[in-house]
Amino acid sequence: MAAVGDQARYTYRLRASATARARLLEEWDRCRWLWNECVARSKKAHEEKQECGPTRLDRMLTDARSSTPWLAKGSSVPQQQLIRDFGKSRAKALKDIKGRLPLRQRAGMPGYKKKSASALTLNYTRNGFRIRDGRLHLAGRITLTVVWSRALPAEPTSVRVYQDSLGDWYASFVVPSPIEPLPETGLSLGVDWGVRETATTTSDSHDLPHAQHGKMAQARLSVYDRMVARRRPRKGHAPSKGYRQATRWRAKIHQKVARQRQDTARKWAKKVVRDHDAIAVEDFRPKFLAKTTLARKAADAAIGQAKKALIDMGRKHRRDVRLVNPAHTTMDCGRCGARTKHALPLSERTYTCTACGLVCPRDKNSARVMLVRAGLNPAGVEGTRPPGALLQEAA
Repeated sequence: MAAVGDQARYTYRLRASATARARLLEEWDRCRWLWNECVARSKKAHEEKQECGPTRLDRMLTDARSSTPWLAKGSSVPQQQLIRDFGKSRAKALKDIKGRLPLRQRAGMPGYKKKSASALTLNYTRNGFRIRDGRLHLAGRITLTVVWSRALPAEPTSVRVYQDSLGDWYASFVVPSPIEPLPETGLSLGVDWGVRETATTTSDSHDLPHAQHGKMAQARLSVYDRMVARRRPRKGHAPSKGYRQATRWRAKIHQKVARQRQDTARKWAKKVVRDHDAIAVEDFRPKFLAKTTLARKAADAAIGQAKKALIDMGRKHRRDVRLVNPAHTTMDCGRCGARTKHALPLSERTYTCTACGLVCPRDKNSARVMLVRAGLNPAGVEGTRPPGALLQEAA
């Protein structure tokens, strides 16, 4: 399950017959042609300084379907949805440009979709599909068998049918986000992200160690990387069966590692949310780590995935998840709030406060700072004292 605002996505494996696969590919060819036509018209309108809004694109679709029998053979539902998606992507890019965002933060303008480099994705709204007898029926007489690993919690409002890099088919249903409140525990938790441990918390029993799924799979990946390199076709020659097979084996390993990371993150997030009412999470964005020497280890830690799983799980179970600004969290004291004069180097793993004498692991202190900055009472947290405890003792 993946959260989408007030909605959630439930993804299931599909079994598609040869006829269904052929029709899905035909639908995608029409949608891909339509997308490229929208890109061409958008560029032409930009050069001529004309408006190219959603209304004009909808009119273009109506004219194209009436004049092109090949396009009219397909269902209008995924074609209309594709034009809406194109309009949203274009509007976001124009907004970022007008907002003078830095180039690296801008959403790029929609580009052409090549047949060999674009993933098949078809979106159907409620009037374009139905579920009957456990099978998914799409507009255009396409019937697919769904592997129901679990029941849908509500009636779906839309579905996305797509094919992954391994050629497997999936259906992603959008349903209203289910809310499952959990009993109150009266406890709060601070979470600090890191590389040595993916998540360090104020409770020792809720720390998330670095699972190293990618490192454990590296030996097999190296074998397939060398196999792909040996079988790589020369320029201008078609890839051999052995090359395609080796690339598929390598892709399967990458897919398995990605699923292991997701499973680990979701299980940890479930445990944290079940045991705590309020959670202070470092609003850490690990993208900058890709430019450091810790890039591979940080990517294997999957900090972003664990953070997203924790936020989604908190929304589902009605827990108070607060994002905290990570600035100076390694320099502040979690007990008295004093700040050190110099930033601590990464090699120094113990935090020592010169004001109150606190000595504790660096990441543990940062996790306690998260609680204080989030405005949560750390009195009920394991190993943590309230900020006013020293003043009461002195009195």
